[in-house]
This record gives sequence, C-alpha cells and structure tokens, in this order.
Amino acid sequence: MAKLTKKQKEVAATFNVAKSYKLSEASSIVKETTSAKFDASVDLAIRLGVDPRKANQMVRGVVTLPHGTGKDVKVLVLCTPDKAEEAKAAGADHVGLDDYVSKIKEGWTDVDVIITMPSCMGKLGPLGRILGPRGLMPNPKTGTVTMDVAKAVKEVKAGKIDFKVDKYGIVHAGVAKASFAADKIADNANELIQTIVKLKPTSSKGTYIKSITISSTMGAGVKVDLKSI
Repeated sequence: MAKLTKKQKEVAATFNVAKSYKLSEASSIVKETTSAKFDASVDLAIRLGVDPRKANQMVRGVVTLPHGTGKDVKVLVLCTPDKAEEAKAAGADHVGLDDYVSKIKEGWTDVDVIITMPSCMGKLGPLGRILGPRGLMPNPKTGTVTMDVAKAVKEVKAGKIDFKVDKYGIVHAGVAKASFAADKIADNANELIQTIVKLKPTSSKGTYIKSITISSTMGAGVKVDLKSI
C-alpha cells in the first residue's frame, strides 16, 4: 500500500472521507484543505439517477452564480457590424465575424465562451467539429445565440455558467475559487444544486440526486449530505 505524503496525512486528519457533511461544512473543509499554490477552482460533481442516452432524461441548463465564478471569462462575440460596438461596450474580449471564423478554422480557440446571433449561425455550422468537442458551440438553450448580445456578455461576465450531464450521469461544474469565503462557495454550490433539482425529468424514476461531491483542484473530495440540501 502506497504511503501517504505529509500533505495527504494533514488533509486526512482534517475530516472523515467516509462521512457526508452539510454543504456549509463541506465548503469550509474544501477551502481549509486546498494546498495548491495557485487559486484553485472549486468544483461540484453531482451524480444523477438519469439515463443520458435517452433524450427525455437529458439534464442541461444554465445558472447565474450569485458570487460569480472568480474566473476572468474570455468572451468572443460573432456578430454583424451593427452589434459590434454594443458587444464591446458590454465587455466582450473579442468581437468580429468572418475574421474570427477564419481564425477558428485554423485552430484558434483561445476563449471560454462564444456568443453569436441567429443570423450568423450559418457561418458557424462548419466549425462544429472544432467548437463542439471544446464545449464552445453557441446554443440557444444556453443563451449564447441571441439578438441581445450585450445582455448575454454581461451575464457570462457576471457568473453565468452552463452545465450538462455527461454520459455517466454526472454533472461537473466549477462553482467558485478557493479564495472565496466558505459561505460564498456554499451559496454558489447551492444555486447550482437547486437549479438541477428543478430540472428533474418527469421520465426519471427513483432517486434523482444520488450523490454530491465538492472538491478543489488537486484537493480531496468531500461528500455532501443530501438531506442538508
């Protein structure tokens, strides 16, 4: 059996890995046990009792975290010239259309979110094989295909994230930074959890939320007591 490092021993002495904690307690533990030398992300892993292979059990949505993500989100707006100044004024990092479509075709994807207009989607179709695997393809369901590009940019910059259950029935999402106060980490995590609860498919039978684990980058996972949420 591999020996625990000094840091792992310190973390193991802080909490019981087999125990489930209230969300507020789990958030505090994650913050206290984060040992990364950078401002680590705090992530949630929510295992759902759904079958993602069935279209009527797909869980997907958006949520605006009350305290933001703590991340400087780089936004690209692909729009017509009449919307360019509007997008820039809202805080978009990159604004354009044909020039950026060409850059993406050449492999450039140095952004976190792409927002576009319905009339521009035709130009993005051929980019699906590049943007799709990276989770960058705009989608009306997540609010990234809209005529109100300024509003969409402001929401993303303020902490709006989209999430989707993976093929294993788990939703993974970053909800905060380890530098956040523990109560703010808990608030953001709870906002995502409650949003997912509201999205329960009517076709899903049995236990909907099977488990919730909160962790930081390179940190130990802390189980959340489902009764506490």
